[in-house]
Amino acid sequence: MSNKEFPKIVLTGDRPTGPLHLGHYVGSLQNRVALQDQYDTCFYMVADVQALTDNADNPQKVRDNMMEVVLDNLAVGVDPEKTHFFIQSQIPEIAELTILFQNLVTVQQLSHNPTIKTEAEQKGYSLQSKFDQREEPEEQSSNLQGVPLGFLAYPVSQAADVLFAKANIVPVGEDQEPVMEVVRDVARKFNNLYGKEIFPVPKTIFSEVIRLVGTDGNAKASKSLGNAISLSDTPETIEKKVKGMFTCPSKVAVTDHVTSEELAGNVVFQYLDIFDSDAGGVEDLKKQYMNGEIGDSVGKARLTQVLLDFLNPIRERREELAKDPAKIEKILQEGIARAREHAAATMAEVREVMKIDYFK
Repeated sequence: MSNKEFPKIVLTGDRPTGPLHLGHYVGSLQNRVALQDQYDTCFYMVADVQALTDNADNPQKVRDNMMEVVLDNLAVGVDPEKTHFFIQSQIPEIAELTILFQNLVTVQQLSHNPTIKTEAEQKGYSLQSKFDQREEPEEQSSNLQGVPLGFLAYPVSQAADVLFAKANIVPVGEDQEPVMEVVRDVARKFNNLYGKEIFPVPKTIFSEVIRLVGTDGNAKASKSLGNAISLSDTPETIEKKVKGMFTCPSKVAVTDHVTSEELAGNVVFQYLDIFDSDAGGVEDLKKQYMNGEIGDSVGKARLTQVLLDFLNPIRERREELAKDPAKIEKILQEGIARAREHAAATMAEVREVMKIDYFK
């Protein structure tokens, strides 16, 4: 099959389950802002259906956070004149495409996906069927819940999210790469099975900073773990979170020395390396810290100021945008209309090659 040239289309999005944080910024938001100036067609999706896969019992949480994630994106510079904002549930073709794609993916493929396995463990879901010979004794797994089908199959839903728009550029966090492998697999299988290149095989784009550690030293900053600094946090909250950051356990007194290996695990300096534009000043601070000349309070004070300088303008823009909800609704309605245009065109092709265009 020939390599068809597809228009360059970017798609990205967020689950509306809570405020976005610095980890989102370095992992994807800054890429969104850059990419919208490089490509003519960019989509931003509020992934409310995906959010409901593990929040079905609390739809109000999803509804309440829908506007919050939109405001966060607008505040950092995602421009509705360049990027079409839309809500996943308002594009019915995505649900239709999800159903059709389910025939191209196996349960085994999904249950063995590294991202699904990691997130299921975090949420206390068991991926093991009672028919699985590897199942642990009941007494060992009684604290685990069975995994909802929607949660297990969300890579299939994500394939529909990406491919309905024929997006071939998808900025994601490193932890989502295994899910994107499913998306690429679905695109290839569909094209091969039906003998026509309907879908591009999308590529992922990662930020320079692939993952931001949590304030507690956890490998990942996460709103669910409560170890992240939100883009909308007040100065008081930012100061409090920085003061509580994980540093070097061995440095009890200011005069205590630390090794470079110990310093590498110091969250304060990890954040300074990312957000402080004065790299030379940070290096000097590290040397003083390692040599016992300064304590944690100096680094934390510097980081607090750096983050305030970075986040205050974002928070102020966000607060101003929030004063005009009608404008935000208009942005979403216009974006939904554009997304539906793409969805209708894609589904016309899909139905034709699948022989289900009965009454065209």
